[in-house]
Amino acid sequence: MPKVRFEPDGIEIDVPVGTSILEASNKAHAQVGSACGGVCACSTCHVYVKQGLEVLSEASDREEDIMDKAFDVKATSRLGCQSKIQSDTTVVVEISRESRQAFLDEHPDIRAALKAAAGGGSR
Repeated sequence: MPKVRFEPDGIEIDVPVGTSILEASNKAHAQVGSACGGVCACSTCHVYVKQGLEVLSEASDREEDIMDKAFDVKATSRLGCQSKIQSDTTVVVEISRESRQAFLDEHPDIRAALKAAAGGGSR
């Protein structure tokens, strides 16, 4: 069974072949944004694939067009919603700052809890 590891958090999860990185992040509770709900209409699920790029589904023209809207795009950038794992291996992804911020914007309760835990809660 394939594994996906989300860095820098070190969260790792087993997923079936055919699972997207975004689906894996949701299952693992990793902080990957998904403002459009995973329909390839935004770039908030932007991740950097550090290992396993060759076992992901090929990027479509639509994904490449949407990726043009992302920040700090690299050769290993992919949209999590479009990147499906096609074989039994470990895929390692780094969550982009843009994606993590989008996640926190989508989940203000989690953002507030993290802020409070870091000593930045309101008085």
